Amino acid sequence: MHSVEKSHQCTHCGKSFLFKSILISHLITHSDERPYQCSQCNKAFSRYGVLVKHIRTHTGKKAEKSYKCSHCDKTFSGTWNLEQHERSHTREKPYHCAHCDVAVSSKAALISHLRTHTGEKPYNCKYCGKAFSQQTNLVNHIKTHTQEKTHQCTHCIKSFSYYTDFISHMRIHTGEKPYICKHCGKAFSYKPSLVYHIKTHTGEKPYHCSHCEKTFLLNEDRLRHVRTHTGEKPYRCSLCDKAFSQNSTLNSHMRTHTGEKPHKCSQCEKAFIQSSNLRIHMRIHTGEKPYQCSQCEKVFSHNEHFKDHVRTHTGEYPYHCIHCEKGFSRNYFLKRHMRTHTEMKLYQCLHCDRTLNTSSGLKSHLRSHLRNKLYQCSYCNKTFSDNWHLEDHQRTHTGANPYQCINSDNNLCQPKIEIKEEPLDIELCKANKYNIQEPKAEVKEVQIDISINTGRVMDGDNANACLISV
Repeated sequence: MHSVEKSHQCTHCGKSFLFKSILISHLITHSDERPYQCSQCNKAFSRYGVLVKHIRTHTGKKAEKSYKCSHCDKTFSGTWNLEQHERSHTREKPYHCAHCDVAVSSKAALISHLRTHTGEKPYNCKYCGKAFSQQTNLVNHIKTHTQEKTHQCTHCIKSFSYYTDFISHMRIHTGEKPYICKHCGKAFSYKPSLVYHIKTHTGEKPYHCSHCEKTFLLNEDRLRHVRTHTGEKPYRCSLCDKAFSQNSTLNSHMRTHTGEKPHKCSQCEKAFIQSSNLRIHMRIHTGEKPYQCSQCEKVFSHNEHFKDHVRTHTGEYPYHCIHCEKGFSRNYFLKRHMRTHTEMKLYQCLHCDRTLNTSSGLKSHLRSHLRNKLYQCSYCNKTFSDNWHLEDHQRTHTGANPYQCINSDNNLCQPKIEIKEEPLDIELCKANKYNIQEPKAEVKEVQIDISINTGRVMDGDNANACLISV
C-alpha cells in the first residue's frame, strides 16, 4: 500500500487530514458554531451527517442497511460500521498503544486512550469551562447545565438525559434481561448486576479496606464501608442540615420532606418511602417469618426483632449510655433512656399541654382523652386501655405466675404456712383481683420472707390474705 500524507493539521488537537474540506468540518467541533439546523425542531448541529441522522427521528425513515454481519443477523449502512461491529465477535484489537500494552478495536478508542497518557482535554464546556478528553463526555456534561431530557419513556412519564439510562429504564417495563450468567443461567437487566453476581461464584473480592481487613466485591461497597471509619457524610440535604454517608439514604430522606411514598402494597392501600419497608410489610400478608432463633426455635418476620430476641439468650447489651454507662439491648431503649438525662420530651399531646418522653407514653395518655379501651378480655369481655393491664387481669382467670424468683426454682418462694378450716373474710383479696375459691380459710402466718419482690408491695394482713393464691 502507498503511504498518503495528511498535510492538513488541526491547530487545536493536532489531528491531520487528507483534505482541507474535512479539516474545516473538523474545526467546527472545537468552536460553538452549529451551522446545520433542523427545520422541524430548530435543533442545530456542527456536522451535516449528524443532522441527516437527526432528521430521521422525525420522518421515521431509516438508512438502508445492506451490509450484514456474518456472525449474527445485524445489518449496517456502511462497511466501516460493519467492521467495527464484527470485532465484537472476533475480539480483534488491531490498534496498539505505543506507551503501554493496551490494545483497542478502533482508532477512535486508541485516540481517546492516548489522552490518558498526554493529559490532553480538547473539549471545553461553554458554560463552566470544564475540559474533557472525549466529546461524548462533554455532551453528557452539558446536559447537567441545560437539564435537557430528550429520551422519553413510552410507557410512563419519565424522561432521561442519557440514552443508556433510557434503555435501562425501558427494561423495567419490558422485563428484558439480556445479561445471563454462564455459571448458573441467572439473567439480569443490567450488566453491572451480572458482573457483581459472577464474583459470587468466583469468590473474588479485589477491593481492600485500608483501615481494617475487610474485602469487597465492588469498589462502591468499599467506599461506603470506609466512611464508617472516617465518619465522612458527603451527601447533604438541601432542605435541612442533615448529612448522609450514602446517596441512597439521602434520596430516602428527601421523601420525608416531599411526602412521596413510591412503594405501594398490592394487598392493601399502604405505601412506603423505602422498598425495604414494603418487603417487611408484605410479610404481614404472607405470614412469612424467615428469621429463626437457633436456641428456642422462635421465628420472626423482622431481622431487628430477631436480633433483639437473641440478646435475651446472650445477655448482650451493646448500647451504652454516655452519662451513666447503663447498657441496653436495643438502640431504641438507649434513646428513650437518654431523654431522662436531657429531660427532652418529644411527644406533645394535641388535646392538652402535656409532653411525654416516648410515643408509647403518648398513645397511653391519649386514651385518657378518648376514653378508648382497645383491649378486651377473652374470658369475661372486660376492656382495658393498655395491653399490660389486660395481661395483668387475665392472670386472675388463668392463675399464671410469670415472675420467677431469683432465690428459688419455684415460681414464687413458698412461705411456711398453717391453714385452719375456719371462715375468713376474703373481700380484701377480691379487691386485689386474686382468684380465691371457697371454702374460706383462715391463714395464720408462721414464717414468711417479705423481702422477696413478687411485683406487688403489700404488708400486714394484706400480705397474708393475698398469698393464699400462691
